[in-house]
Amino acid sequence: MRILVAMSGGVDSSVVAARLQEEGHEVVGATLQLYDSRGAAKKGACCAGQDIRDARAVADRLGFAHYVIDAERRFQDSVIERFADAYAAGETPVPCVACNQGVKFTDLLGLAREIGAEAMATGHYVRRVEGPQGAELHRPVDIARDQSWFLFATTRAQLDFLRFPLGDMPDKASVRREAERFGLVVANKPDSQDLCFVSDGSYVDLVERMHPEMAGPGEIVDRQGHVVGQHEGVMRFTVGQSKRLGNAARLDGERQMVVGVEPGRRRVIIGPREAAYTTMLGVRDVNWLVDAPPEGLLCDVQMRAREAPRAARVVPVAGGGAQVLLDEPAMPAPGQACVFYRGSRILGGGFICRTEGLGG
Repeated sequence: MRILVAMSGGVDSSVVAARLQEEGHEVVGATLQLYDSRGAAKKGACCAGQDIRDARAVADRLGFAHYVIDAERRFQDSVIERFADAYAAGETPVPCVACNQGVKFTDLLGLAREIGAEAMATGHYVRRVEGPQGAELHRPVDIARDQSWFLFATTRAQLDFLRFPLGDMPDKASVRREAERFGLVVANKPDSQDLCFVSDGSYVDLVERMHPEMAGPGEIVDRQGHVVGQHEGVMRFTVGQSKRLGNAARLDGERQMVVGVEPGRRRVIIGPREAAYTTMLGVRDVNWLVDAPPEGLLCDVQMRAREAPRAARVVPVAGGGAQVLLDEPAMPAPGQACVFYRGSRILGGGFICRTEGLGG
């Protein structure tokens, strides 16, 4: 079949293209230009400058067509600005989810259909499994490279069209050996970083530049609103953090941590560790990959990219949200993803919101 391969210029997507061609498919490569290729390359970035040239070099070596799509403006609007806006609202966003659902799984899927492709393949470490009711999304064989948490917003229609050939690979070393076997110039190329649009590894300057009202020092307060300290920037704090609190790190002999952030007032709210824990949380913008029963379902939920799943009951609510009832207390951070699993399979997921935002 004709398959469009989303090529970032890295080793993973390059190996996907090579293996699919070896299997006899007609491969067409496509790369999104997310940054100005004329400027200095961002360390750890992808989809710009040298990455586009690397993707094209792989396509040239293997002898298939390669397209470049200018998505710089869309990436700025749908990923970078939304990232900064989420922090300004007191959330801890997950830009990789927005990138996949914005430019990658929208623009590229559109191109795939325009050229008559029967599927689109990516280099994500996740498995697509044909189940009794259609395609299912599962964790990969190599759990250390698991990217399923970032792909929870993949719709059922998209999943029908997508392919993830690396999901069954045992480890990254095997992928690099495949790249060497195919003679690809990217065989030893380093992986891109998580926040690929942050050049120095710190998002603080970027957000404060886009939201100058958040820049500058502010107050550290306890849950009653009493000022107990000062900080140098609200952007440096998130729920669950215990660093950078200075003398406020311990009050009345009890260790303190961040239990809330009010960016508009540049205030950081602290409390004892127990104050940040809860057994109930609201989730918005839920994407279901199963037919969720109205009474809810028992499953495991994962609330951070590298966090162990925990048992819960998830109940759909009006407005496209869900209520999550945890078996054991946890420390959710608004804006982060809460993904529902049963075994290795993703059942759905959404974004954690404050209780008052339930169902919104």
